[in-house]
Amino acid sequence: MRIAVVGAGAIGGFLAAALARGGHDVAVVARGAHLDAIRRKGIELVASDFGPFSVRVAAGSDLRDLGAFEVVIATFKAHQWPTLIEQLAPLSGSATRIVTLQNGVPFWYVRTPWLERVDPGGKIGALFDDTQALGGVVHVSGHIVEPGRIHQSGGTRYVLGSPDGRIDAGVDALVAAMQLAGLHAERDEDVRATVWLKLVNNVGLNTVSTLYERTIHAMLSDAPRRAEVRALMCEALEVGRALGVVQNVDVETRIAYAERLGDVRTSMLQDALAGRPLELDPIVGAVVELGTRLGVPVPRLNETYHTLRARYGPGA
Repeated sequence: MRIAVVGAGAIGGFLAAALARGGHDVAVVARGAHLDAIRRKGIELVASDFGPFSVRVAAGSDLRDLGAFEVVIATFKAHQWPTLIEQLAPLSGSATRIVTLQNGVPFWYVRTPWLERVDPGGKIGALFDDTQALGGVVHVSGHIVEPGRIHQSGGTRYVLGSPDGRIDAGVDALVAAMQLAGLHAERDEDVRATVWLKLVNNVGLNTVSTLYERTIHAMLSDAPRRAEVRALMCEALEVGRALGVVQNVDVETRIAYAERLGDVRTSMLQDALAGRPLELDPIVGAVVELGTRLGVPVPRLNETYHTLRARYGPGA
């Protein structure tokens, strides 16, 4: 299978390297010094669930320069769609499947009307309908040690499904390809629920860790911060219930599960410390927008959203 990974940072870079290690024809889209290093030396995993390893992959800054693909996996941050849509637009209506492995609410989640915080003007959704798009959730952690070198941890679980829940040969083919590479991939017949539950965790963990610059372990070991995480998660769950995508969920169990990640920084905290724009709109802004639309009060989420925007600027 020929696969492109667009956004070969820590998460996308590990996925691309694992797929290439498993014998697949893989290309990546990256940028800056990271792209330069991948072109020179390939992708090196200094540590991973497979141990240290390195692979060579085709790499470029523009997907259009890398050829044709059966699958294009979007692992870039969801707020970066506007900067990459020109590269992906030529795939609209083609046989290439577009897979979203991103934090937050994906563009395909709500189409009528679209979410402005996720898909301004509905431009992405107009390109890729539910027959072309696939959704997914990543249960993997990692960070870039230096350009071209990645540290991965936290397991290799990937959950994939079609937006409307139908049995899809494209999902099965990608799951099989990932499993061949040694990844723990599985088909999900209700990926909408799985995406929302991952979002619930992101809403609490990412934001509070960033507000207080705490690792997951340090944050959840602090009773007031843990309570703050829980309150934000509960508001996101209420929006999910109003959407009809989730029912009753044990939030404490989800928090306890997150504790297994230990002393790691969330992706939002990593971006904040590096001076990069935050995934604030797809993770928090979209839930606030939906809460307003559905008449579900989300005061804590709204306050957190505006606090982080004020601290990190409108680009957040």
